[in-house]
Amino acid sequence: MIHKTAEIHPSARLAEGVEVGPWTIIGPDVSIGAGTVIGPHVVIKGPTKIGANNRIFQFSSVGEECQDKKYNGEPTCLEIGDNNVIRESCTIHRGTVQDNSITRIGNDNLLMVNVHVAHDVVIGDHTIIANNASLAGHVYVGDYAVLGGYAAVHQFCHIGAHTMCGVGSVVLKDVAAYTVVNGNAASVHGINTEGLRRREFSKEALDALNKAYRIVFRRGLTVNDAVEEVQKLVYKGPELEVFIQSVVTSTRGIVR
Repeated sequence: MIHKTAEIHPSARLAEGVEVGPWTIIGPDVSIGAGTVIGPHVVIKGPTKIGANNRIFQFSSVGEECQDKKYNGEPTCLEIGDNNVIRESCTIHRGTVQDNSITRIGNDNLLMVNVHVAHDVVIGDHTIIANNASLAGHVYVGDYAVLGGYAAVHQFCHIGAHTMCGVGSVVLKDVAAYTVVNGNAASVHGINTEGLRRREFSKEALDALNKAYRIVFRRGLTVNDAVEEVQKLVYKGPELEVFIQSVVTSTRGIVR
């Protein structure tokens, strides 16, 4: 299960069924859950905790020190959940003490070839981040978000749940939940209707979200006034509350 050319530090903790490919290096303070498969020529540095049934492909760098010039060797960490696929040449950096000292990736995510996840990024569950997309420091990505190839997200931006960021998008502000954005700089193009249908959102929820979208993005209202109008809608499901919260909690302004 562990290739003879792999280098595993004595303090690394590998659960039952972990596979490690040739020429891979696993450093101290690394723990890897059962069933995870590490390909060849991967470097994993700690403190890093990786859950169960992940697959990490060749040439990836996981848990490396970040590129933030304020970083001064503090003991920060990386946590990766279960059932993630991390394809070739991805780079995932640990956190900084200027934030919560942790970079965190949830469960069931797909990071395609050459994705960069910078320090203090938080990624939820069931996301797809396509080839060569790049997340700067302190970025938050909500559940089921999709980032197209070569998308670039500015530091501290929040990408809401169930969003779609198109190919090559440059995201400089927060992206409201359920929306589609595209372009350089990114602008909003509607609700991610097709994605929500695939996830079996009800017709009532879709209708309400489209009405809420038009109020916030197409009527020229201030955010506060728009939210007041959205709260008057008859539909009161949790989907609408997620949309509202993604707008009112924004600290960078939302992509419009």
